Amino acid sequence: MRGVTTPPRGLALPTLSPPTRRALRIILIVSAGVGVILGIQTLALHATMDPLNDLRVYYDAGARLNAGQPLYATGAIDSVGLYLYPPLLAIVFRPLARLPFEVVAVGWQLMILAALGLTLRRTGLKEPVLIALGWLALPIAWALVIGQAEPLLTLMLAIGSPITVAIATNLKVFPILVAVYWVGRRDWRSLWRLVAALAMLLAVQLVLEPAATLDWLRLTWLRPAFDVRSISPFAIHPILWVVTVIGLAAISFRLAPTRFGWAAAVCLAVLAYPRLLVYQLMTLLAAFAGPGEERPA
Repeated sequence: MRGVTTPPRGLALPTLSPPTRRALRIILIVSAGVGVILGIQTLALHATMDPLNDLRVYYDAGARLNAGQPLYATGAIDSVGLYLYPPLLAIVFRPLARLPFEVVAVGWQLMILAALGLTLRRTGLKEPVLIALGWLALPIAWALVIGQAEPLLTLMLAIGSPITVAIATNLKVFPILVAVYWVGRRDWRSLWRLVAALAMLLAVQLVLEPAATLDWLRLTWLRPAFDVRSISPFAIHPILWVVTVIGLAAISFRLAPTRFGWAAAVCLAVLAYPRLLVYQLMTLLAAFAGPGEERPA
């Protein structure tokens, strides 16, 4: 029809006056600086309190499998914590658990530092990313000092291919929620590739560790998973968590065709954890990258 124009796809952002933009930029930079200070304090705290704690959990999980013990049995072997993930990471640690822990620790820490570096290479070191780094300094420092797998998961989502999302899902399950990005874009090819990759990884785990895989599918690990101090709305009330997740999913679906689509999907995947620990927030860095987007510094 004449005289009718089609609005551009995406969302229109409000226009701020120059003084407002300058004031907002100062607030963001100062708050990022505060975040860096908190990150340094967190690094020092956990370096003295529980250094490489989560790496020890992965190492001991591999040792349990090597010893023919149940992966999810709480008393099967002495460890500093419970292994709560799908079996894939424990399977990877089987050969590593035959090496001295100190040797594994050096290699693992170098790998997760490299993963963080590759994530930043994909995002590019633009000002918004640097500000986000400041805000997320506390969870990043926490994840690194305890040897968490979170930096690897963050890299997988920063790449954002169906295969890397499948790997991330087999680390901590909830990365599967970024699939709302492909649903909202009607990208059925990527969805089928994700399903195929998930099926392949499940088959590998069933072949290599059938008992552990079936135990995980039976959710035998679920009850002790919540014996932590979670920052999820689930810790307040399950209904609040359900409403929050539904709201985030609806927003992510709506934004999927826009340039904010991947960022919204990553926020959904991170914030939807019913067992959400502070260090998991580092994966929000992946919101600055995404499928097929390598952003130069």
